[in-house]
Amino acid sequence: MVKPFNRVVTGAHYGLKDWLVQRVSAVLMAIYLIVLAGVLFVAAPQDYAAWKGLFSHQWMRIATFVFFICVFWHAWIGMRNILMDYVHPTAIRLTVQIMVITALLFYLVWTAEILWS
Repeated sequence: MVKPFNRVVTGAHYGLKDWLVQRVSAVLMAIYLIVLAGVLFVAAPQDYAAWKGLFSHQWMRIATFVFFICVFWHAWIGMRNILMDYVHPTAIRLTVQIMVITALLFYLVWTAEILWS
């Protein structure tokens, strides 16, 4: 009797989940940009007050925040993959990954502050 082939998979298992996150975040970003282009085509803001009025609507703030979450998550996956592929010393790679995570989280908090201030 032939024994079944048992393959042991090692590693972090990022592949499919991250591939899907990249695609979904790209689609969400594209939808946001199309909606934003449509809004700007219909009523292009001419001054600061008009831009502030555009972003005073809660739906626009939430859509913009979701857009930036997608941008930062998309960026994290890309940067993590680049660092895993090209930075081989573990200490340096982890240090740079922590720096990237910290910067992206700072940008996310800053985005929320700008949108809801």
